[in-house]
Amino acid sequence: GLFGVPELSCPEGFQEAQDKALQESEQLVQEACSTPPGPETVMIFDQLSDGLCRVADLADFVKIAHPDFAFREAAEEACRNIGTVVEKLNTDVELCQSLRRLLADEIVMSSLDPETRRVAELFMFDFEISGIHLDEEKRKKAVNLNVRILDLCNEFLTGTHLPNKIDKHVLPEHIRYNFTAEGNYLQVAGLHADCPDDLVREAAYKIFLYPNAEQLSRLEELLASRNSLAQLVGYDTFAHRALQGTMAKNPGTRRVWKDMLRNQMHCVRTQKDFEMMTKMKMKLNPQNSKLMPWDHPYYSGVLRAERYNIDPGLYCPFFSLGACMEGLNSLFSQLLGISLYAEQTQRGEVWSEDVRKLAVVHETEGLLGYIYCDFFQRPDKPHQDCHFTVRGGRLRENGEYQLPVVVLMLSLPHSTRGAPTLLSPGMMENLFHEMGHAMHSMLGRTRYQHVTGTRCPTDFAEVPSILMEYFANDYRVVNQFARHYKTGQPLPKNMVSRLCESKKVCAAADMQLQVFYAALDQIYHGKHPLKKSTTEILKETQEKFYGLPYVPNTAWQLRFSHLVGYGAKYYSYLMSRAVASMVWKQCFAQDPFDRAMGERYRREMLAHGGGKEPILMVQGMLQKSPSVEDFVDALVSDLDHDFETFIMDS
Repeated sequence: GLFGVPELSCPEGFQEAQDKALQESEQLVQEACSTPPGPETVMIFDQLSDGLCRVADLADFVKIAHPDFAFREAAEEACRNIGTVVEKLNTDVELCQSLRRLLADEIVMSSLDPETRRVAELFMFDFEISGIHLDEEKRKKAVNLNVRILDLCNEFLTGTHLPNKIDKHVLPEHIRYNFTAEGNYLQVAGLHADCPDDLVREAAYKIFLYPNAEQLSRLEELLASRNSLAQLVGYDTFAHRALQGTMAKNPGTRRVWKDMLRNQMHCVRTQKDFEMMTKMKMKLNPQNSKLMPWDHPYYSGVLRAERYNIDPGLYCPFFSLGACMEGLNSLFSQLLGISLYAEQTQRGEVWSEDVRKLAVVHETEGLLGYIYCDFFQRPDKPHQDCHFTVRGGRLRENGEYQLPVVVLMLSLPHSTRGAPTLLSPGMMENLFHEMGHAMHSMLGRTRYQHVTGTRCPTDFAEVPSILMEYFANDYRVVNQFARHYKTGQPLPKNMVSRLCESKKVCAAADMQLQVFYAALDQIYHGKHPLKKSTTEILKETQEKFYGLPYVPNTAWQLRFSHLVGYGAKYYSYLMSRAVASMVWKQCFAQDPFDRAMGERYRREMLAHGGGKEPILMVQGMLQKSPSVEDFVDALVSDLDHDFETFIMDS
């Protein structure tokens, strides 16, 4: 069966696995309600969470990645059913009372270790944000709202990827071949951001982002439902509810941070970037030199390539998949005492024959967990790089540790007869990024699966993955593995330096775009009813925070898939990058293989998962308490060019 789960040798097995989990959950609920206050209460709650998550998390992956539609459909049904049960449990008064009795018992609480206390408080927080304090009628309303939000999220997410169709005669004949033909129509399935033809990018932008009435209605209902739920359970806005327990704490802190970042960059750095892109467009297309939103990704790429000669074709031969995996293995071995070993899979354990299973082994602690590597492109596989928790780590009742299991999903090309799988610099960096998530899952050795690995506040969850990008861009690290697959020649240092410096070209404009997305997300999840339509808010926010004009009859927000998983939390990418930047500069920039720092990183940041407040983990690593100014300065300083590289290339 999939992942070694015997029931999942066929799609129908999801029903069996789900029924078994629900049966176990009923027994555990009864046990929790009859157990006297003590650490056993928290353990039972965690068992309950684990039993449901082991089905729901696995199904969450299978529903989007399995090549067999029957498996995907069965997994989606299991996700929905388990999700509905979880929402009902979060409003179960008797179950909540058993936890409340524990939290009210000062003598017992003072005897608990900090992790157990925090997990007990987190479980209570789940009850509170679900409306446990409400009367029965309002609790039912909260459950129904949660279930409706779950459905709307799935529908909206599907809609973000659907292509738009247009009569082929509307487009000039010489650009039609760029799009998929379907009878008299052309399908536009993306923005074609890398296409050198300005007209193709413009057409793709205007057609792909053309408003869809059904998707618009879904978004409006999703935002209104989230707001209704937040207000029902006692929060001013959905953003206030979503930011509880994060590093940002509340929308006020988030706003101060965002405004400081905007003020630092918006006036000088971003305008300078847009001026460079405009000049490049004028040079290549004198007839139409006004910079538009569809130009930003393309012309920033042209500037990088021209200024630093970073044609991916020059780099790919040095980044074979095998070499990159050896590089990761070497880095983890030196930094953390960890090695990756290929394991043979059993029949039916994997969903595609090219999936590889890695055992993660520590030099003294032994086996830590498993990583399934689903790295290659295939039909119907989403083109997104992701980390999925399939099973969380926890200390079992018998004293054994339940090993974590994760999947890393990439979209790499297959090897050919003449060459292995070769990665572009961007693919290599993404591989390091996702492996950062995997190490967080493997090393988050918490007693409770409720806080295992990446089960932590969103604005901290991206720190380990973004930190790995800094390692991927350091010559001392890259030099250990980047070898030409034919000649064995190492990648020259100046090529790595050029690549790193090229990422700073137009980086202020790129960051400004992220600030715009984060601001839009906060406004959508702020005070309701919204004063204007989501499209009018998009136009206003784009003009205030970005700088390139809104294009009439487009609705980019309907393709903003992060509104589902990162609702009111899109800022997390910027905050996590700021923390990762501070950790890199203070702890690893001097020596990226420093074992003592690696051990501190594991001890202070990775080991706790979500079992410790994120800001305390950051303070432990940096050995100081960073201010809002420190966060902003960390991001802005990353934009500064390296003088030595600049002079060398000049």
